[in-house]
Amino acid sequence: MNQALLQDAMRAHQTGKLAEAARLYTEILKSSPRHFQAMYLLGYVHFQKDEFETAERMIGDAIKIDSRSPDAYYNRGCALQKLERHEEAVPCFERALALKPEYTDALFNRGTSLLKISRSAEALRCFDAVILRTPRDAQAWHNRGDALTLLRRLPQAIEAYNKALSLAPPNVKTYTARAAAFVQLKDFENAAADQETALRLDPELDYGRGNLFYSRLMCCDWKKFDETRNEIGKDIAAGKDAISPLAVILFSNSLEEQRNCAQNWTSKRYAVDTPPLWQGERYAHDKIRIAYVSQDFRTHAVSWLMAGVFEAHDRSRFETTAIAFGHEDHSDGLRNRLKKAFDRFVDVDAKTDKEVAALLRELEIDIVVDLMGFTGNCRTAIFAHHPAPVRVNFLGYPGTTGSGFNDYILADRIVIPEFDFAAFGEKVVWLPNSFQPNDRNRRIADKPYSRAAEGLPQEGFVFCSFNNSAKILPEMFDSWMRIVAAVDGSVLWLPEYNGAEVRNLKREAASRGVHPDRIVFGKLVGTPEEYLARMRLADLFLDTSPYNAHTTASDALWAGVPILTFPGHTYAGRVASSLLTAMNLPELIAPSRAAFESEAIRLAKDPASLAALRAKLVANRESSTLFDTQLFCRNLEAAYEEMWARSQRGEAPAAFAVSPGGGAATTRP
Repeated sequence: MNQALLQDAMRAHQTGKLAEAARLYTEILKSSPRHFQAMYLLGYVHFQKDEFETAERMIGDAIKIDSRSPDAYYNRGCALQKLERHEEAVPCFERALALKPEYTDALFNRGTSLLKISRSAEALRCFDAVILRTPRDAQAWHNRGDALTLLRRLPQAIEAYNKALSLAPPNVKTYTARAAAFVQLKDFENAAADQETALRLDPELDYGRGNLFYSRLMCCDWKKFDETRNEIGKDIAAGKDAISPLAVILFSNSLEEQRNCAQNWTSKRYAVDTPPLWQGERYAHDKIRIAYVSQDFRTHAVSWLMAGVFEAHDRSRFETTAIAFGHEDHSDGLRNRLKKAFDRFVDVDAKTDKEVAALLRELEIDIVVDLMGFTGNCRTAIFAHHPAPVRVNFLGYPGTTGSGFNDYILADRIVIPEFDFAAFGEKVVWLPNSFQPNDRNRRIADKPYSRAAEGLPQEGFVFCSFNNSAKILPEMFDSWMRIVAAVDGSVLWLPEYNGAEVRNLKREAASRGVHPDRIVFGKLVGTPEEYLARMRLADLFLDTSPYNAHTTASDALWAGVPILTFPGHTYAGRVASSLLTAMNLPELIAPSRAAFESEAIRLAKDPASLAALRAKLVANRESSTLFDTQLFCRNLEAAYEEMWARSQRGEAPAAFAVSPGGGAATTRP
């Protein structure tokens, strides 16, 4: 009876009559609850109907009846993949392969799940094995590229994507993935070409327009600039997957737009209902345990700023841990210095986000500090697991994470004034003076630099702006060209990031009536110490807007080069004003763009005024709060102590200000 029913059910199943097949499988199970095939195939029907939880459960029950079916393990693994439960899927595929070593689909899917849980080297071995068996499998080549990208073997990743594209029709995902690899290689021109192709293939591609816009900005390619910026703004307002939060900060003057973009980004990527690992326990430690999380514990702007602070922490009151991921470079002097600055330095590059979060909980960290936000290869999902009583957004990302994953953001009264609090998902904590730390021990190289060797005029005035090329927007460049045109013999000195940037900016200068030779591009120098020494050849640093110079601004001030700015409407656009206020140089903060242009021209034509400014800058550098690393650390610790105390009392996070000198924090409504 059951055999005849099974045959009927399988015929219905094979012809796509899923409801009839399910009815017949269920009928068999009524009389034979431990019928393996009926249980397994009914689970597979649920899989085909996208009912993955039921499918995973039923196929799992079938495996308990008979554990000898590689297909059952394989399809249970596929259901777990659909449920994003990749850690559980991997052993299912492994069991299928143990039962059937030639099971290429199981090998491929094992690699796919391994990629999802950051076991990239193992995933690569899977795809290499698949390619040995089926060398013309375009998807295997694509996934090989993904694994190599995650392993930071980028030239090889691009070769794998090239192979995938040669084996299959034009594929949006492969063009997008290859573009992402080009971005990591800082080859933005090729990235833009791939992004343009992907967008042509799929005009509704998620983040397609935004990714292309970002790569073009990195090349100073401003075609359709206003049109694209407006379209992206509309997409953000509509809740679409438009652009990354970091990219939008480059050109947006709206905190509301930045917040909405961050919220769109996190809602699509991270489960906001992830069960919290910390569930209200009160730790009883002798010291407050602080963990800093970043991939930038290396020669990087964040570590240049924070190195002295890490070293200055009061070890009698605080225990510090670095949670480090990213490429380990044993020759990196700054990373080696940082390893000595912490009580514990943990490399978590091979761990999944959930495993890192579990480690933080196991270590009973009181306060976990996100030094990345949405920059670089951030791992925001760590914070989604709520691994500690207090989570803090600090320094690396000049905006809100907008997610509820972080409780606080550290700022100051200038970068986030009180009337902007509503635009931040975190509670704002004001540090006194400036939010930006600095390392007073940063050295400036003794190596002599000459203007002639750098292609700069010996007598002419040298304006400079050593910002990322994506911060140079058309309106800002208009201002710079008006300034250069008004000062005879002057040049604008910029860093050379890529050939496209050089070509495009020289063309843009000519279109504004400025000879292209009046823009001088400097090659990137070898060490931070040499970079600071060479910067001293400039007379005046011109800031960018709406995204100011940040670390680069304090670099200029430390090197003794005045920076002229005007405040914007966002955190990113007020940083230089914050730094100059802490340096007691408010005269370098122009009230408007027009005033910025006028003041730059005046200073270039008034050597005495500029000399007096430079002398004041050099004097203030030694006495200002901006470069007082010890004072900054005491203020930061006061902020941490208030956060910790509120948590210990069971109180919700609240905005507060730290009084000057690291005194008691004052809570504000």
